[in-house]
Amino acid sequence: MTRNNKQAYFFIMGLLFTIFSPCFSQDQRIADSLTLIYRKNYLKGAEKLELLRNLAFNELNNTEQALRYAEELIQLSKIAKQDLYLYRGYVQKGYRKRILGIMDEALQAYFNALKVARHIKYTQGIGATYGAIADTYSMSNNPTVAKSYYKKAIESLKFSDQSIAIATTFLNAGDEFYTTNSYDTALIYFKESARIFEKLDYPSGKAYSLGNIGMVYAKTGKHQLAERNINEAVKILELAEDHQPICDYLLSMVEIYQAKKDQTRALDYAARSLKLAEAYGLKEQISNASLSLSELYENQGNSQASLRYYKNHVAYRDSVNNLKSVQAMADLRTDFEVSEKQAEVDLLNEQKRNQRNRMIGLSIILGLISLLLGALYWFYRAISREHKVSESLLLNILPVETAQELKRKGKVDAVKIDQVTVLFTDFVEFSKRAEHIEPDLLVRSIDFYFKQFDEITTRYGLEKIKTIGDAYMCASGLPTPNQASAKEVVRAAQEMLEVVQAALGSDDDLVHFEIRIGIHTGPVVAGIVGIKKWQYDIWGDTVNIAARMESASKPGRINLSESTFQEIQDEFPCEYRGEIEVKNRGALRMYFLSYEL
Repeated sequence: MTRNNKQAYFFIMGLLFTIFSPCFSQDQRIADSLTLIYRKNYLKGAEKLELLRNLAFNELNNTEQALRYAEELIQLSKIAKQDLYLYRGYVQKGYRKRILGIMDEALQAYFNALKVARHIKYTQGIGATYGAIADTYSMSNNPTVAKSYYKKAIESLKFSDQSIAIATTFLNAGDEFYTTNSYDTALIYFKESARIFEKLDYPSGKAYSLGNIGMVYAKTGKHQLAERNINEAVKILELAEDHQPICDYLLSMVEIYQAKKDQTRALDYAARSLKLAEAYGLKEQISNASLSLSELYENQGNSQASLRYYKNHVAYRDSVNNLKSVQAMADLRTDFEVSEKQAEVDLLNEQKRNQRNRMIGLSIILGLISLLLGALYWFYRAISREHKVSESLLLNILPVETAQELKRKGKVDAVKIDQVTVLFTDFVEFSKRAEHIEPDLLVRSIDFYFKQFDEITTRYGLEKIKTIGDAYMCASGLPTPNQASAKEVVRAAQEMLEVVQAALGSDDDLVHFEIRIGIHTGPVVAGIVGIKKWQYDIWGDTVNIAARMESASKPGRINLSESTFQEIQDEFPCEYRGEIEVKNRGALRMYFLSYEL
């Protein structure tokens, strides 16, 4: 059983308050004692704001109550014009909305917090909020966007003296590698975060690090080490009444006892996880525990119990992740980042207008009509050249229809496209070999392949989405639907494979790799994102499944999903591989393209 293990987002919230508070972790006992003061309602001004801040932060048993504290903190901070407390209120609101599984509203709260932090030039807060945004995208199964925001968080925090923030960023980055099955790299990050938290004597941080290390060991078959680390983590978290990560760690114990063929103990741990999650309304953990119980009962032949728990898993999973929420999150990110870009454009236009006015004024004073005409002619030519350059750059970044909408409206609305074919490529053992290759040679080698991939995608009318390290992603059927999109993607994939296979025997000064290719067809949400550079991007389960098709492929093969096979089977022979287990998706039918170079 696999699942998204996002433990580290608890710390970002703790980090935001360690700067101004002697409390270094959440503690329900603090909330219980402060509730008595809150009910007496005699505190005013800054004292009332500080009380609400502590209550919103430390309330662990009642998420809805914690959210009410955060909302009250936001309203009173606005009235008192206390921007720092306003920032804290938005952060706590985002944190609690995320626990409740309302991801788009959590993201909106974090973007509001980020605006306030920038306004007051609160560097640590900017970095911490970037991390919280990254966590939200990670929990929504969007690792690409999550990693981009983790990078922003690291850039913002690396020069600060906030060791807890750095440790948290290490932990979250490690979790991204864990969710993509890069266990060796994840273990390095987790151990580094554990070292820092141990040095700081920060129990909760140490617990999360130990728990995640245990989960890596569970995945890699080191069961004794896994149990030792997870049990130590749970012991610390139980003292702090921090229930959400305990639910996830209990499910890792399920995996351990499944591997030991001890179904009774495995069922016991899964049931404990579900009971704890239901007691505190933790939707994602209820979904994960229900899926675990469904699989365990299915293994025992108890179909009725298995089906009951599976329905519960689907209901809670869909309440956390659904297309409407994904689209709303895309809209929020696009609106936020495009508005920032628009501010830069407005400033540039203002500078150009001032320059023109100065030129005109100087020409009138001097009376040099000929110089005025020459200057105007030069100015016209310069603007024309700049317009052509900017137009070319925009069309190089965005599809034509998207670029036109951006120029017309100043933003691009996220849209749902029902039939898109997505292709992922990945070089075999790239990370392992890259450690022993000179950087310049590595870049030249990757550039050799990606330039040719760009030519192929252009030739077949595909939209290049992005490159992520050694991975290449493109799609067909957007922004304009195309009934033949799947076949065009398959033809492009064949040519990419030809390029790679031909290069394997080359006697040149480059490093060559084998390649895996995966293709899936389905609906996506599309739009543009980015702060400094716009990027056309797509979201949704189709993207995730396409990536899983690639990771489940073999060197030198093109792996197709069932939906893509249905689109191309009349023209391309394929080999049925059977149903193969896929992370977060269960068993999926897969096909190899029958293609020989």
